[in-house]
Amino acid sequence: MSLQFDAPGTLRTMPMTVYTEQLIVRGTIQTSQHRVTDILNQAQDPYLVLEDVTLEEYGSTDIPLRAEFAQVNLASVLFAVSIATVEPMRELRTPKVSERALLSVPPFRIVGHVHLLPDRGLRKSLSELQGLFLPVTDATFWAERIGEARQTVAFVAVNHALAQVFAPFHEVDPWAG
Repeated sequence: MSLQFDAPGTLRTMPMTVYTEQLIVRGTIQTSQHRVTDILNQAQDPYLVLEDVTLEEYGSTDIPLRAEFAQVNLASVLFAVSIATVEPMRELRTPKVSERALLSVPPFRIVGHVHLLPDRGLRKSLSELQGLFLPVTDATFWAERIGEARQTVAFVAVNHALAQVFAPFHEVDPWAG
């Protein structure tokens, strides 16, 4: 699904999946924002209201609960995923370089690309990262301890305050050398 944006300030419906410590919350949100990180970082309230919601507990075999709407506390959100791809807006672009990183947001691990200002590198940029939620692209996330299999998505917005580890990531072949 690809979203097209017309006039600024126009409300549109955006699908979103929110992961908390205990639940996967799927629904839609009415927003005038262009990007998931903007929705989360510029929220006027300490919560989001999603519509057409399903709630699933990790590892549960129960049928997901359904609700017309649900309020989700932003402080409890580990990360959010949007299944809609958003075409970049030229006026929002800032030249950046991509670094592959590992983020530990218990019980999840997330590996993907973070986008940093040029000529700084991940080490220096860690002190410059700001925002309640940080964007990670081409991301894979999983939580072995609770039985959540690896999923690869185009984008996740990670709760910066709940990320316990943020480090460079390089795949290592254990059989090499």
